[in-house]
Amino acid sequence: MSFDRIIELAAGSGGILYVMPLMLLLALTVSFERSWCLGGLVRRCRAVMARLSALDHIDRAAIGAEIERLREGPIARILRAAREAPNLRDRTLLQARIEEAILQEVPAIDRSLWLLDTIVTLAPLLGLLGTIIGMFNSFQVLGKPGSSPTDITAGVAEALVATAAGLFIAIVGVFFFNGLQTRVRLHVHQLETLKMVLVNRMAIVDDSAAREASPFRPIAAAEE
Repeated sequence: MSFDRIIELAAGSGGILYVMPLMLLLALTVSFERSWCLGGLVRRCRAVMARLSALDHIDRAAIGAEIERLREGPIARILRAAREAPNLRDRTLLQARIEEAILQEVPAIDRSLWLLDTIVTLAPLLGLLGTIIGMFNSFQVLGKPGSSPTDITAGVAEALVATAAGLFIAIVGVFFFNGLQTRVRLHVHQLETLKMVLVNRMAIVDDSAAREASPFRPIAAAEE
């Protein structure tokens, strides 16, 4: 199919086919960017949990070492919130601080997925609109002298190109959207697991330190 023929088909669809390549490019850009970003977050969070889970106790120094290793990012900010909690002995307060940090990071984790969802929904509808416009143009041939039924059928077939293009974009977009949604859920679950790893091990080390620093000692029961 020549370039001039493609331009003719795009013009016959009311300009809808001009928009389709832009929507496909935008969908692929969002998909690849989010796949790369979420893949890195999942790998880094898995490594952090493996190192912290291997420890019996987690203190502020251990968290500081992980923050220094990560530098920046959602995982580092969550660890920083845990390290800066005012009272580690209060498990409820510590857990609430970490949950607050996680909730602040979730919007950035699924960023731009709404755009991919919109393209998946909109592309078939625009394709159908382009087909309807193309069919209107095809049936106008009946009013011209010397027109034949084959002219109409050829025009209808060309009009269906817009619908096919919209469905193709939607299929590609759904594939990436579902995969990215799965990765988002996986990473949020990782962050929830990291929260419990921190709460369970940080509260233990602070409670033990508090008992050692206390001037009171339990009095042993007298032997009968």
